[in-house]
Amino acid sequence: MLPRSLTKRIFLAFAALGFAMLVTVGASLFFVLRDAHRDEITQSLGNQIVVLEASLVRNPVAVAGAGGIEQRVLDYTTTLVGDGGFVLAQGPKGAVRVIAGSPASSTWPDAASAGLGYSTGSLKTADGQAYVYIIPKANGTNGSRLLFAQPDTSTRQALGDLLRTLLIVVSILLLVGLPIAWLLARSVSGPMRRLAAAARDLPASSGEIEPLPLEGPNEVTALTERFNAMAHELASTRHEETQLLANLRHDLRTPLTSIGGYAEAIADGTASGDRAAAAARTIAEEAQRLERLVGELGVVERLRDGPAALRPEALDATALLAGAAARFESRAETQGITVDVAGASPGQPELRFTGDRLAVERILQNLVENALSVVASGGHIWLRTAALALPGRPPGISFAVTDDGPGFPPGTTEKVFERFFRADQSRSGGGSGLGLAIVRELARAHGGEAWAENVAPHGARVTVLMPISPVMPAPKAAPQE
Repeated sequence: MLPRSLTKRIFLAFAALGFAMLVTVGASLFFVLRDAHRDEITQSLGNQIVVLEASLVRNPVAVAGAGGIEQRVLDYTTTLVGDGGFVLAQGPKGAVRVIAGSPASSTWPDAASAGLGYSTGSLKTADGQAYVYIIPKANGTNGSRLLFAQPDTSTRQALGDLLRTLLIVVSILLLVGLPIAWLLARSVSGPMRRLAAAARDLPASSGEIEPLPLEGPNEVTALTERFNAMAHELASTRHEETQLLANLRHDLRTPLTSIGGYAEAIADGTASGDRAAAAARTIAEEAQRLERLVGELGVVERLRDGPAALRPEALDATALLAGAAARFESRAETQGITVDVAGASPGQPELRFTGDRLAVERILQNLVENALSVVASGGHIWLRTAALALPGRPPGISFAVTDDGPGFPPGTTEKVFERFFRADQSRSGGGSGLGLAIVRELARAHGGEAWAENVAPHGARVTVLMPISPVMPAPKAAPQE
């Protein structure tokens, strides 16, 4: 079961890595040390045998038997026997006897049975004791062969050396590895704790959040960067919500005051006759204004689902433009404004495209309402639609609404598409500041675009490009159960 703390997991990983390294290095080092000690034992045994061989060469044993060989061997193997070793002799006929020492068994090694040459190796006696043996050449022994065996302590010595070495290695690992593990854990857990603390305080924060420093590994830095972007977006959203509430309070106060005042006047009889009719018309106009505001808020809510909320169908751009003009015909006449509509000319191909009818009608409604709110009596509004192809974009249909009003203030033709932006009350009238923002978002939801510009000598134009075939998003995959 892994610990829940990241710091503990890093230390655990270092401990596991260190343990694996110790096991690997220890196993390899053990075999090296064991072989080295075994070679040392063999060399020591060989040095004793050399002295005996030299004696036998100078004074060979005349008769093979217990007399001469045993006594000569005993004279030169006192140290060997004292260390627990033994000496065996094999006669010319294969008989084996113990000459020196007290081994648990006196079996001649099978690997050394054939031939009279020099051989070395290891053997075990009946009691399981391991020995290193040397069988020198049969020089001066009158046909008999001698086996000199010394206890094999190479394993015990290698383990002793290994434990001392590993103790030093473990000490070095602790002195070096622990600070490294601590620094590594701190470089990861420090930014993560700071990120967790900032995320905990995020819901309670009301203003702009100070960006966190980009520290730590690349993954932690990337996560911090995403958090900073999210925090900035959250702060912007909260600012927009605050601005929305302020705008709603402002936009609702006037119509509600008017509706309440005129309704009370009608109810108590203060307004009668023509004044009552005027009061009723005012109430109806303010109610329509509230209805438009609620409609815009509904569109904003719908835009949260993006293109997935669209219901595309085949549309006729000329018919849509004519319908928008017809809806505002009465209002335009009342204000003394001329609305000029021009779509596809007779005999030309129809301007058809695929889109969401309600969305396109909302675009045209917002554009015409925006123009009507700024054009003075006697002014003009031109509604145009045409085929349009821009570099880097698929072919589409453009809707352009031009007015001869005051135009946009300098430097605001891009900002007017931001939600709640009100650079000039002459262009926004009593609106909520959502109209053009909704226009652009609905256009982009279809894969299109919207832009604004001032026209000479005065006035403004807003153009919306709708692709003939919008790119609709793929449906979301059902969650796996």
